[in-house]
Amino acid sequence: MEHGLSSNGYSPVPRMDNPLSTRVIAAASQSSPNNSDKNSPNRASLHVGFSEEKGEVKEKRERFLTAKYGAHQMALIRKRLAVEMWIYEQLNELHGCTDDSESHDVDLDLDDLLDMEDDDERRSYLQKLLSNAKSTPEAVDTFVSELLNRTKVL
Repeated sequence: MEHGLSSNGYSPVPRMDNPLSTRVIAAASQSSPNNSDKNSPNRASLHVGFSEEKGEVKEKRERFLTAKYGAHQMALIRKRLAVEMWIYEQLNELHGCTDDSESHDVDLDLDDLLDMEDDDERRSYLQKLLSNAKSTPEAVDTFVSELLNRTKVL
């Protein structure tokens, strides 16, 4: 029994010739795997500290939400998208845009157009938006009439 340790590694009475032995033995007995009392206050106070901040974890967990639509809802979305793409192409033609680098300055909001009361109000709104178009007034009138017909299906 050297340094005051018994055969199982514990010292019932610490040796007084070395004052550090008391602390080392006490620490060893607290962290010993043979300590079977799971409700002891020493185990309850144990915790693991993480060095990452909550902001970093949130950035790593950012996800995107995708939704599945029913067949009927998808058909409505496709119809709306087709009308919006047609509007974009027609506005490019009316303003003489030949490639993607050129752009028209018309901000035509389909929702605003659909929220209007009647076709006369829609027609005057569209005529005012397209007053600076490079195309002929007949081409603009044709576009407005076709757009009003297409909005009825939406």
